Amino acid sequence: MSERGALFRVVVLLSVGWTPLLLSAADGPSKQQVAFFEKHIRPVLVGHCYQCHSADAEELQGGLRLDLRDTLLRGGDSGAAIVAGDPEESLLIQAIRFDGLEMPPNEQLPEHVIANFEKWIEMGAPDPRDGAGAPLEGPEPTAGQDHWAFQHIVKTSPPDVLDEDWVNSEIDYFVLAELEREGLEPAPDAERHTWLRRVSFDLTGLPPTLEQIEDFLTDESANAHEKVVDRLLSSSAFGERWARYWLDLVGYADQRTAEAPMYAHHAWRYRDWVIDALNRDVPFDHFTRQQLAGDLLPSESVQERRENLIATGFLVLGDMRIEDYDKMQLHVDTIDSQVSKVGKAFLGLTLGCARCHDHKFDPVSRDDYYAIAGIFDSTSTLYRSTVGIWSEVNTLDLPETPQQVAQRIEAENEHSRKLMRLTAKMDQHQQRLNELNELLKEDDARREQEETAQAENNDKEAAGDTAEAEDEADPIEKLHKEREELDTAIGKLRHVINHAQLLVSKIPMAYGVRDVAQPADMRITIRGNPRALGAAVPRGVLTVLPTPSAEIPDSQSGRMQLAEWIVSPDNPLTPRVTVNRIWQKLIGVGLHRNVDYFGLPEGEPSHPKLLDYLAVTFMESGWSQKSLIRTIALSRTYRMSSQHNPRAHEVDPDNRLIWRMNRSRMDAEAIRDAILAASGKLQPFAGGPTFPFDIPENVVNIGRIRSVVNFPFFRLAKFHPQTEFYRTVYLPIIRGPSQPEMADLRNVFDFTSPAQTAGQRNVTTVPTQALYLMNSPQVKKYAQHIAERIQAEVDENPARVDRLWKIVLNRPITEQEQDKAAEFLGAAGDDAWRELCHALIASGEFLLRI
Repeated sequence: MSERGALFRVVVLLSVGWTPLLLSAADGPSKQQVAFFEKHIRPVLVGHCYQCHSADAEELQGGLRLDLRDTLLRGGDSGAAIVAGDPEESLLIQAIRFDGLEMPPNEQLPEHVIANFEKWIEMGAPDPRDGAGAPLEGPEPTAGQDHWAFQHIVKTSPPDVLDEDWVNSEIDYFVLAELEREGLEPAPDAERHTWLRRVSFDLTGLPPTLEQIEDFLTDESANAHEKVVDRLLSSSAFGERWARYWLDLVGYADQRTAEAPMYAHHAWRYRDWVIDALNRDVPFDHFTRQQLAGDLLPSESVQERRENLIATGFLVLGDMRIEDYDKMQLHVDTIDSQVSKVGKAFLGLTLGCARCHDHKFDPVSRDDYYAIAGIFDSTSTLYRSTVGIWSEVNTLDLPETPQQVAQRIEAENEHSRKLMRLTAKMDQHQQRLNELNELLKEDDARREQEETAQAENNDKEAAGDTAEAEDEADPIEKLHKEREELDTAIGKLRHVINHAQLLVSKIPMAYGVRDVAQPADMRITIRGNPRALGAAVPRGVLTVLPTPSAEIPDSQSGRMQLAEWIVSPDNPLTPRVTVNRIWQKLIGVGLHRNVDYFGLPEGEPSHPKLLDYLAVTFMESGWSQKSLIRTIALSRTYRMSSQHNPRAHEVDPDNRLIWRMNRSRMDAEAIRDAILAASGKLQPFAGGPTFPFDIPENVVNIGRIRSVVNFPFFRLAKFHPQTEFYRTVYLPIIRGPSQPEMADLRNVFDFTSPAQTAGQRNVTTVPTQALYLMNSPQVKKYAQHIAERIQAEVDENPARVDRLWKIVLNRPITEQEQDKAAEFLGAAGDDAWRELCHALIASGEFLLRI
């Protein structure tokens, strides 16, 4: 890049209103770090260390307490137990590795547990524990029943306001009333092109097209905004956008375990089901029933039965350690992941914290945990494979219509014909190879006889012998070369045949769950140890909520009853949590700031009456997510600009009263999809598997060994050409660093790791992001595509530049920007257009949703 290009990039960044996203340093560990500690570290400390190294130990060993952050850092008689950020220098790591020290003394911890401790220390040993002790028992189950989140939802009428002219919906009454109480005014409306870009990205994850910009900016009708919102909600892009939010709560990936590259063949069916369900606006209560108990629901058609079975993938699509040789531990850990996922996704509670002891903060007892855990203990999720030490995720056969059966049989027949052709070709190669081996064997025998004869006839002319040998060497050399080529061809063909055998058309399947043959209550696993069992706990639900308890028949797992309890109108958590997540996606911050946790330590919502009003309205609408989204998107609150107000900022620096729209950086998927859209390369995709498992180069270990030790493994060696142009939601998600082209952008811009679940992603601002956008070959390639598109569509530079601004920033160019762009294009040389396009897609304004 020329110096002028680099300088102009800086100028453009400033000219388009680049605003860095400044994040204040947290006083403590992040939510994700706390979740990692609570899931992977605290249970191990409680189960294996506290007996000798806590305030409750009969005799404190080595002067070391591990039940507090401060005492852990301070250490014991041997010095500090850990050195934050440096596992190799931490005595705790040496001890659990049995490297000089041996802790716990009875048995070494599994390798993945040791790896978790190493990772925890590498991230700085985040630890939320403080105070005078780390009690194994939490508050009494009734101690927090008066917490606002556990109370019945009450719908109140919108409050009176002074400036009724500003109000556009019931939402606005609640927001404006709080502002007027503090003597504040709402920000002015956003400019029309700003609102259009905002709502387009919020609802579909894509920018408005040139035609859509023109239509809206020239539409002077009273319902212009309504027409835009309704168009976006009816677009297939809506489901593709909002499905990603739900998949973040599932831990979705196209790889079954992080420890080995094992392809999750049927995972895509769940992803496509979520997209379709959102596009059809399946009521959220039914959406919930399907995912928790779809296999138990009645159905009126083959298609409905398929959808119900596929939906149960919610309970099995996660980072399960299916390679774990300790199957008892794997079983209880899988149950824990299901309990935790259900608690976070539907209830906004950290139920997993009550696995070993009563919840430290919330009125959730250990018995509550095992009441729900027993439901999943009576549910079949994994089974022991016949291959090596592996376990397998349940697969469910999907029903087919007669037409689908006929199509599958035809596909099977065609596949058989293909295998026959490949096998026949292999036989031909093998036959020719056998012939060559025989010929070369005869030649070897002849050469041996000639060498013997030559040794006996030393007076034969050397020149004549040499000439004759050279004459005979040519055809033999050709035979050797042909044999080598055949050997190579047969090896490749054998791989192709083995690979083709993996792709035999079969009855369609999906990952899912089913009830076990004999459901039963689960016994407490003392400190998470499946070999140290306590009393059995009757299957049931949380006791702290006002919702009536679920009656579970002995012959059933209880998943259906759990689902009905979760979506009961008497359950105050589910509608509040769901409404709050939708609000956060549209306004930028939830009415309750923590969208995943409504527990006691998190305080109250900013607008509790508004939250309850929306929760009741949500249920009254038939649990329609589209209806709720439409209501929020058409409010005057949503229409506000993000304009700064010094006085409002002084009164409410965190914008909890919502006196302006929150600015936020777009997420990774929206950034990538917007670049594709601007380039004109974005292609629609109707769903289906996107991992290129059908390409032989992407599969290894498909010989006979797979039936003894390992399954076939995949590698990302080659992709279908069109995959690059699909929306990001359809790109394969791998539980590791290897990613498809342009998908590494997901890791740079805070994509939720599929090993975790989150209703709200972290947002960081780090140099890596700017460096990626400036230096990525993929970003540069798409900048070139944008430049080529602009130059092909428009003839003259002034019109080209205006078109570029509308395509990338979705707004008209200003006169000042037009002058700067013209000056640059006239002086920058052959790469000027590419550099200009690159500068815009790396700019702060492009990355921001304002």
